[in-house]
Amino acid sequence: MIDRYLDVVDLLGRINPARRNDTYGGLRAAQALVSRATELRDALALMHQRGETELHAPTLARALRVLDGERRTARVTVPPRSDS
Repeated sequence: MIDRYLDVVDLLGRINPARRNDTYGGLRAAQALVSRATELRDALALMHQRGETELHAPTLARALRVLDGERRTARVTVPPRSDS
């Protein structure tokens, strides 16, 4: 689930209009986003079917940090204002 989540985050970062200079790269990322979001949904559905009804946020946050999740998710946000 974490890997699929980060795949989606990476694609959203590539689509982010505040961080792009061209439309083609964003278009390609948006096209790939559909299948990655489906994979994330399927991973969560499988977890639910197996009776995994809770997400353990502290453990998952630690995994995200190990997998560079802070940097990767930062690309989804609006960059800081540049006052120059």
